[in-house]
Amino acid sequence: MQRSQLAYMKQSLFDQGYLDEQFVQLEELQDDTNPNFVEEVVTLYYQDSARLIGIIEQALEKNPLDFAKLDSHMQQFKGSTSSIGAKRVKEECTHFRQHCEAANAQGCRRTFHKLKKQYTTLKNKLQVYFQIARQVGPVYSASRR
Repeated sequence: MQRSQLAYMKQSLFDQGYLDEQFVQLEELQDDTNPNFVEEVVTLYYQDSARLIGIIEQALEKNPLDFAKLDSHMQQFKGSTSSIGAKRVKEECTHFRQHCEAANAQGCRRTFHKLKKQYTTLKNKLQVYFQIARQVGPVYSASRR
């Protein structure tokens, strides 16, 4: 039951657009010597990205906004987001950067709010996913379907 539940859960993360193929590539790097590799990478991502989100939040409070600086921080955030395959969060990063390019403060704030929502939703879904994965054990193979 747990194994099929895990497979279903992962598939739904792909079907709902939360994850992309980069997540599968991370799983392919996981093996017996490092059975929790993906969870460790995702945990590091959330630790590092929390810091970046704080920096972006502070930058969004400034008046006037420094769009170049905001774009630079978001580019860094987008890079780490891409590395774990967080598709929806990455898409919001792209929208945010477009608003920076257009010097659209309202668009930046609105998109950042959406980004944080997607980020938190994915974090919660992945916490449950990894909890089940630990119960199932390392025999679960890395495959999307």
